[in-house]
Amino acid sequence: MTTTPPRSSAAPVLRLSLLYGAALFAAIAVIGSVVGALVSELPGLLSALIGAGMGFVFLAVTAASILLADRITKGDLLSPVFFALVLGAWLLKFVVFLVLVFTLREASFVDPVVLFVTLVIAVLGGLVTDLVAVSRGRVPYVSDITLPGPSER
Repeated sequence: MTTTPPRSSAAPVLRLSLLYGAALFAAIAVIGSVVGALVSELPGLLSALIGAGMGFVFLAVTAASILLADRITKGDLLSPVFFALVLGAWLLKFVVFLVLVFTLREASFVDPVVLFVTLVIAVLGGLVTDLVAVSRGRVPYVSDITLPGPSER
């Protein structure tokens, strides 16, 4: 008899968040690149695409790190490994964000205003997609337990 490893009840919600986030960031990339191109030609277009890409990567790293940590720790949310993976991913996101901001600040192919506006819209949109995913996700009130069967009572 094979048993599947326990999964956190948050896994379907995180997958839904990734799906909603991908759709939203694709829309942000398309609309932002058109508006950016109208405002600042090629630098505006590239800035909007970079901003939307950064927004999606940061959303995806958060969800993926929680899913990976859940899989590695086999659902033990109190494991130090779980916290190390999630906090390590957050620290990596922070360092990458700072490197990108300081690198792109000096780049000639970037319009800083378009990049900033796109990033703000992407971050706010990511928060909304997380909110929608959590509100639509069907998470049981009593999660992560197995009830005894009729023969075990």
